[in-house]
Amino acid sequence: MAGATETFYSVIRRQGITRRSFHKFCSLTAASLGLGPLDASSIASALETKPRVPVIWLHGLECTCCSESFIRSAHPLIKDALLSMISLDYDDTIMAAAGHQAEAILEETRAKYKGKYVLAVEGNPPLKEGGMFCIDGGKPFVEKLRSMAEESMAIIAWGTCASWGCVQAAKPNPTG
Repeated sequence: MAGATETFYSVIRRQGITRRSFHKFCSLTAASLGLGPLDASSIASALETKPRVPVIWLHGLECTCCSESFIRSAHPLIKDALLSMISLDYDDTIMAAAGHQAEAILEETRAKYKGKYVLAVEGNPPLKEGGMFCIDGGKPFVEKLRSMAEESMAIIAWGTCASWGCVQAAKPNPTG
């Protein structure tokens, strides 16, 4: 996955976007947010100097339709979202690594970006029987979620499964 030391500007320049187009983007962004012309230069400065924010995407009990929809989206294309817009440093559903290697990447990302990563959560943590209905990396997903959430700067509940429980929360619900 992409490294979080790159800036948004360095990525789009590498892809052939001109400086003029970049400033047009910043002006349109400022205008769409109701900001003034001077704010466009502040947006440009931030995109040129600040590193892209790393994203850690975890999966609990879910139907996986959010990932499926994301992978098959056309606006934006997944390649554009992953290579230009965000720095997805961990997602066990779409990354090549698995098992111990994937867990090592997760811990490395967590340590390197402590307090500076966004945690995206697709799916929910089962709570009954100590969370034993969803084991991830050898431990209950609820433990992994709490641990990763403690050191994130923001958490996104991604989709219905994470927000409301979806099919997994239907009665009777033995997972809690």
